[in-house]
Amino acid sequence: MLANGRGGQVDPASALAREPFLAVAELTGAAASSRIVLAAAITLAEIEQRFADKIEDRDAVTFDTGSASLRARRSRRLGSIVLAEQVKQVSPDAATARILSDGIVGLGLDRLDWSKAALQFRTRVQSLRKAEGDEWPDVSDEGLARTTADWLEPLLVEKTARSQLSAGELFDAISNLVPWNLRRRLDAEAPTHFTAPTGTAVPIDYEAEQGPTVSIRVQELFGLTAHPTIAGGRVPLVIELLSPGHKAVQITRDLPGFWRGSYADVRSDLRGRYPRHPWPEDPTSAPPTRRAKPRGT
Repeated sequence: MLANGRGGQVDPASALAREPFLAVAELTGAAASSRIVLAAAITLAEIEQRFADKIEDRDAVTFDTGSASLRARRSRRLGSIVLAEQVKQVSPDAATARILSDGIVGLGLDRLDWSKAALQFRTRVQSLRKAEGDEWPDVSDEGLARTTADWLEPLLVEKTARSQLSAGELFDAISNLVPWNLRRRLDAEAPTHFTAPTGTAVPIDYEAEQGPTVSIRVQELFGLTAHPTIAGGRVPLVIELLSPGHKAVQITRDLPGFWRGSYADVRSDLRGRYPRHPWPEDPTSAPPTRRAKPRGT
């Protein structure tokens, strides 16, 4: 590497090939593959003496992908040539926060320490964004990668490594992207749980491929004549209907249609396998239950 940024090659058989620094007088060939044909060895002390007015010290902070942390170095340079380099301690500030943020995004936001609560919060918001539009912020990995200045960089002003980010900080930062008026609607329109007619609180899986999904035993939905929804009635929940043994028997987005249609086949099949459980002919008028019938009845 020459001081002007150009590269040059020395004949490996030449004694000059073993010298750390050369004063190059003549090159031949194209810039990409120049060959040094006339040069002399020069010491670091001579460089410091002869080119003192052109030598400068530069501080640089970079992101190390292996450790997902910042590294700081001070280099002494003559143009493009690094004469000396030493490791420094990183002094975190707004500028280093941006470097660390960009590095983390490059590795992938999925490698952050997201808590289950934070991941569920994000999928709930994304569900309403899909149903209701852009008034809800984009908290997907792609959306968050575009808005790091709003949530990630402020977390990193006093940090030098990804490992210093806590799950609680991440959750708070993502929560703050949702305005207060929308946060109140979030609990009403995208609740964490569906309350069955029996009172059972069933978690809603917002990450399911087919859409927000609940898995629940058939008997717990007896008497329910309207299909459960979220997003103010705009999005039907996907219901995975389970047997008393918690085996999936059917998936539906239309519970009344299931009662009128294939329930009869499900009833015929499960009544033989689970005789101690109620299997009414008209499930819409039967009381919901979580229990089997007492023995002997």
